[in-house]
Amino acid sequence: MYGYGCQYCEGTVRPKEVKREAFKHKNGFIILEDITVGVCDVCGNRYYSADIIHAVHDIATGIKPFERTEEIPVAHISP
Repeated sequence: MYGYGCQYCEGTVRPKEVKREAFKHKNGFIILEDITVGVCDVCGNRYYSADIIHAVHDIATGIKPFERTEEIPVAHISP
């Protein structure tokens, strides 16, 4: 599944195990833990499998249950 060329540079997309990855969905944010994503070995661009994208959608829309909810700090910054 990995080992293909990056669409942004001359690098190669390699698998990387990540502890936490946050995704924005129209229904909010979803954090997946202990997943494998594709990361370009030159520019660092991230690539996600269809399984991951479908899981984010299913969790955000209530099709698939989530394990817990965490609080996220929100603030405005002064210009």
